[in-house]
This record gives sequence, structure tokens and C-alpha cells, in this order.
Amino acid sequence: MAPNAKPPVAKLMDFGKYKYEAAVKARESRKNQTNTVLKEVRFRLKIDTHDYETKVGHAKRFLGAGDKVKAMIQFRGREQQRPEMGVRLLERFANDVAEVGAVESSPRVDGRNMVMVVGPLKNKAEAKAEARRQKQREEARAENDRKAKEKVDTSSAEPVTQSIGDAFPAELREQAARTEEPAQQTAPEPEAQQAAPEPEVQEAAPAAPAATEQEAAPAAPAETAPRPAAPAAPKAAVPQAPRPAPKAPRPGPRPGAKPGPRA
Repeated sequence: MAPNAKPPVAKLMDFGKYKYEAAVKARESRKNQTNTVLKEVRFRLKIDTHDYETKVGHAKRFLGAGDKVKAMIQFRGREQQRPEMGVRLLERFANDVAEVGAVESSPRVDGRNMVMVVGPLKNKAEAKAEARRQKQREEARAENDRKAKEKVDTSSAEPVTQSIGDAFPAELREQAARTEEPAQQTAPEPEAQQAAPEPEVQEAAPAAPAATEQEAAPAAPAETAPRPAAPAAPKAAVPQAPRPAPKAPRPGPRPGAKPGPRA
């Protein structure tokens, strides 16, 4: 550690571990190093609006990734006599990409071309880190959306039944419902037949007041006689259940033949 010290200072260590740590540091440094690449975008002086927007989109993508962009205008024929038109076009290009890049070298004539270099606002390491964070945010958002879709809605839970009919297709259930409707329409006929004996009950009903009048008639003179206590109200006769009919006697065994006298 300190070979020039008196006495010299040394450190005992594992050489294999030292080589492994050095390799890890070198790998991390290669991962984080910035290799700036110069991208080139070419277009003509009389470029169409749609083509110009496409070129601007490419330049924004390159600058967002941390690379430099070299914008080049190619002059043809008599266009070389109007360099101011190329300057105006490159200034317009610089304004359109100003949110992700800044002009490093102003427009200059290079032979039959005019070039301008635009540098990124963020270096490549920052751009990679930002892209990585953006990707993680998108993955987390997609995972949350997937979990929200898979979540079971228990607010309007339907009752669970163990009927086998629920497992049948909808067509079979509809056919079964159609067959049940005629059965429900024919069901009231027995009720009409049972309602026929009602007149007999109505005819027997007037007999009950007559019986009560006959019972009340002899009770009237009894009330005129002085009694120490009020007579108790007559209890309603409880109808007795009909006695069961006597069963027929079981036939007994037939007597056998008497034995005759022995010879």
C-alpha cells in the first residue's frame, strides 16, 4: 500500500477477490460510458411540408437518445446562388428541435451543401437513465391495469346455486320455460271443479241460525226466574268425529272331519 514508507506498509488480501472487483468496476464503467454518435439528416431546399416534418421527427428521436444531429441542405443548380434561403430553413429546423437540442455550430457552406450541427440537451447516460425510468413507469402502469381488470367485482354478487339446470345452454333453458307456460295455464281447471260443491255449504248455513233460535227460546223463561248467579253461556257443540265402521270378523278355521269308530 505504501512502499516508500519506513517501514513499508503492506496489506494481506485475496487476489482472486481483488481481480473480481476490478472486473466488475470495469464492466460498470463501460456500461455508463457515453459514446456520442453524429447522426446526419439530409434534405433539399424545396422540401415538402410532410417530408420536413418527418425529418424533424427523426432529429428529435436522435437528440432524445443523446446523439448529435448534423443537418445538411443539398443545393441543386441555381439554388447555390440563394444561400440565404438555406440559412432560413436551417434556423427553422433549429427552432423546431429546440426542446431537445441546441445549436453547436451555425450554418456554414460546405461545397454544394450547407451544414449545421445540433447537440442534445442531455448526455447519453442521462438519456438512457430517463428512458429506463420511463419504461419502468409504463410497465408498472400496464401491470396495474392488468390487475384492475382481473379483480373480481363483489359489489353486485349473484347468488350461487347448485342447480344442474344453470349449467345447461340458454337454448335448452328457453325451451324448458316454454313447456312450463302451458302447464301453468291448465292448472286452474281443477280449482273450478272443486268450487262446484259450494252451493251445498251455502244451503246448510241457514240451518245454524235456526238451531240457535230453538236453543235460545227455552232459555228465555229461565232468565225470568230469580237465580243467584248468571247462567253460563251454552258451549258450542263440538262435532264428533264419525265412528269407524265395524270390521268384518275374520273367518275361523274349518273344523276337520271327526274320526270314525275303529273296527
